[in-house]
Amino acid sequence: MAVKIRLARIGSHKKPFYRIVAASGEKAVQKKFIEILGTYNPCSNAEQFKVDKDKFDKWISLGAKPSDTVMSLLKKQGK
Repeated sequence: MAVKIRLARIGSHKKPFYRIVAASGEKAVQKKFIEILGTYNPCSNAEQFKVDKDKFDKWISLGAKPSDTVMSLLKKQGK
């Protein structure tokens, strides 16, 4: 089972809001996930990106692969 760290959209129409989740690579983006790692709100004045660093590091050490989008958000935040 390959675990991926990716975004899962939970916002309404034209108001996106995302959770950063650890999910099985075989599941669709909107399906069940393993754990919530943070949130991302692109609609706020200053894009709000919050990640629980301890949980994120735990999943990386267990072999989870972050998506390209999650990696670019982390680089923007300097984490």
